[in-house]
Amino acid sequence: QVQLVESGGGLVQAGGSLRLSCAASGRTFSNYAMGWFRQAPGKERAFVAAISGSGSVTKYADSVKGRFTISRDNTKNTVYLQMNSLKPEDTAVYYCAADYGRYRSTRHDENEYDYWGQGTQVTVSS
Repeated sequence: QVQLVESGGGLVQAGGSLRLSCAASGRTFSNYAMGWFRQAPGKERAFVAAISGSGSVTKYADSVKGRFTISRDNTKNTVYLQMNSLKPEDTAVYYCAADYGRYRSTRHDENEYDYWGQGTQVTVSS
């Protein structure tokens, strides 16, 4: 079992930045690729970014490429999402998720992820 706790959400003006964190506990963290997903009001949950267990492979949704950066610190069992140049359309609940057995690869399909956090709200005002 893996427990995931997100933090760092909040209210920010368009053009601003936020850094989300997701702390994991329970199993060997590097055995899991980690992903960030988001769900805006009235929309389905969507892939944002993912990072392999080793940290060497990353993947991004087209909508956030060049603005968001995913990273991880396996010594702290934590994955981060640095969000820059935020837009109102980035407003959503952001979830982190863990995908077991992905040391050197990532996946963007939420159905492949084994564990989920409770989510953190990000609101970008115009």
